[in-house]
Amino acid sequence: MHPSLLHDLQTKTDAGWILRAGRLFSEQVETWTTLQKTPDYAELCGAAREQAARCQELPPGELREITEAILMSSGAPAGLQWLEDSGGLRAFLPELHATVNFSQEAGRRHKDVWEHTKQVVWQAAPRPVVRWAALLHDIGKVKTRTFTDDGKVHFHRHSEVGARMFEEISRRFRFDRETSRTLRFLILHHLRPNQYVESWTDSAVRRFEKEMGSYLPDLVDLSRADITSRRPGKRQLALCNLDALAGRIDDIRRLDAVTPPLPGGIGDVIMERFRLPPSRLIGDLKRALEAAIAGGEIEAHQDSAYYLPHVERLLAEIPSTPCVCQE
Repeated sequence: MHPSLLHDLQTKTDAGWILRAGRLFSEQVETWTTLQKTPDYAELCGAAREQAARCQELPPGELREITEAILMSSGAPAGLQWLEDSGGLRAFLPELHATVNFSQEAGRRHKDVWEHTKQVVWQAAPRPVVRWAALLHDIGKVKTRTFTDDGKVHFHRHSEVGARMFEEISRRFRFDRETSRTLRFLILHHLRPNQYVESWTDSAVRRFEKEMGSYLPDLVDLSRADITSRRPGKRQLALCNLDALAGRIDDIRRLDAVTPPLPGGIGDVIMERFRLPPSRLIGDLKRALEAAIAGGEIEAHQDSAYYLPHVERLLAEIPSTPCVCQE
């Protein structure tokens, strides 16, 4: 780094220079890498740590804007590491600072959460909500870590805990309502796509797609970024699994677009089986079947007999249903 630039950074009186330095380092990674090996870096970090607490006084918009600029940079890990080294992370994202060196207890080790997080951010699709979700997806691990008797580590329900923790972060950064809702959803469900297995039925895939709704593309991209294993075979298997899920979803969408989910003549079969006259009720029952298919409760593209037990349950739930006579 040019000496005058280093001097300018150190003599800034507002704590915002700490974040601006992070943005600079994320854009000039080679500069940061070189500087990190010199006494000047230690001096710069010392000056930053003296002012870091004042980052909490920055306007939320400025805090959010510069942090997002760091996240969106191709050198995001460098900028994020500077925020940690400078004390900035501890000041305005203590939930994330708590993951630094969170890798051992009583001599037992597992993947460092902070290093994993930086890699996930770097791998994530360069869209703001995906990068923010990548940054925050594992904050719940600190509060949920447990060890079994054989030394294995677990983080049960860390996604739920992390989603609750995000509420305070959202207020701190003043995310707009839609962004806040999206980030909370992505943190809460970030494990879901990677739980896919080939044995899922089409109904299960439909149910998953419906539950994820409009968040599905961002969620799948976050899940891809969350694969950081150094073992090539394991990493490739996980990525292929996500590709398979995306392929199943696309195939089902195409099939449903070409072939109606219910067989032709299902209305006539219902009327004959339950001795019902032509009426609005038949249309309501068909729409209920289509909704159950879309929700993953029952399979699509089956023969008429498959749907009759479900129709019978629907009729039983209608107080004014005519007497159902069965042979």
